[in-house]
Amino acid sequence: MNQPSNARRRVFEPGTPIFAEGEPGTEAYVVEYGRVAIFKTVKGRRVDLGTVIQGGIFGEMALIDDQPRMASAVAEAETACVVIGKDRLTEQLEQAPKGVRVIVGALLGNIRLMGAELAEAQVTLALDED
Repeated sequence: MNQPSNARRRVFEPGTPIFAEGEPGTEAYVVEYGRVAIFKTVKGRRVDLGTVIQGGIFGEMALIDDQPRMASAVAEAETACVVIGKDRLTEQLEQAPKGVRVIVGALLGNIRLMGAELAEAQVTLALDED
């Protein structure tokens, strides 16, 4: 994998939190190997949103739209990630045409809204079953 010159590499042991929902985002991650769970906590319950495996990227949304992390990330297995700093990602985005940046911003807003609605719906359904 080609790494940007200012990228770092980090290895996370199983069960290690990588970041928590609500935190500011200063880094994105590309999985070299391993597995990362992405989840939200709604009404005290964990709602899994997905799993990121080799070649996948996570944590990028908070870097792009300057909003707090919409979910938490935890290593499910030993996981190595290339860490991409906010400056590097911002530099890449600034090279994109303005129209592309507007579309990316709109998509991120939609993803955040859908993620929140999905997590809320899953918890509501789970509570109804209890």
